[in-house]
Amino acid sequence: MIASLHNKSVKEVAALLAKKKERDRQLLFVAEGGKMFGEAPTERISRVFIAQSAEKEMYARYGDKLSGLSCDIVTDEVFARMSDTVTPQGILCLVRQRHYNIEEILRDNNKKRTLFIMLEDIQDPGNLGTIFRTAEAAGADGVIMSSRTADIYNPKTIRSTMGAVYRMPFLYTEDLSSVIKMMQEKGTKVYAANLGAENFYDAFDYQKSTAFLIGNEANGLRDETADCADALLGIPMEGKVESLNAAVASSILLYEAYRQRRKS
Repeated sequence: MIASLHNKSVKEVAALLAKKKERDRQLLFVAEGGKMFGEAPTERISRVFIAQSAEKEMYARYGDKLSGLSCDIVTDEVFARMSDTVTPQGILCLVRQRHYNIEEILRDNNKKRTLFIMLEDIQDPGNLGTIFRTAEAAGADGVIMSSRTADIYNPKTIRSTMGAVYRMPFLYTEDLSSVIKMMQEKGTKVYAANLGAENFYDAFDYQKSTAFLIGNEANGLRDETADCADALLGIPMEGKVESLNAAVASSILLYEAYRQRRKS
């Protein structure tokens, strides 16, 4: 049993929670809570930590999965310090990162009607995680992000995905414009959410391969990125609201595409 806050493994978890550089160096991230552990692919789990008071419960719930994994029991005090949540659930695991390349993301782009969400410089981890969760729910094929977008392996992002991070293909790119062009060459129509758009989102047909571009929470899309799109679209708003949360805007667009496709 681990009972010291100075234990090497405890320090490692703390570093992975706090530092993107450390997550990238070790190619690991922390997934906390029963749901995130339960849905994590077993072959990607490096190590598991369970709070002493939760040991019986966790083995009762996840005994078969835990039997083949490296698992450490830690005191409740130590687990509380390892946890990134206000109310720890008693289990966390270290998971190996999954990285996709552009060929994997776009490999079926010319075989079926695809759906992508493309994000430029989204900064809020909660927004990013929610977009992943919604993308999976709406049947999207992947999430493509600029290199300045928040880290998908940030613990807050991981929690917000509610497990979608394990299943939704994603890609970070230094050159979003080149990826847009590549998608267009494969027959995907790219639509940019823009406050200055002349047409609202419900004026378009998304039943063929489609990608939506969503910009930074404060500044929206860069002009040069929006200019790459096949069309600009807006979301109607009443009152004095100037813009919508990036995750909300993404949800509206993804579900409009999903709605149209369900009817066909």
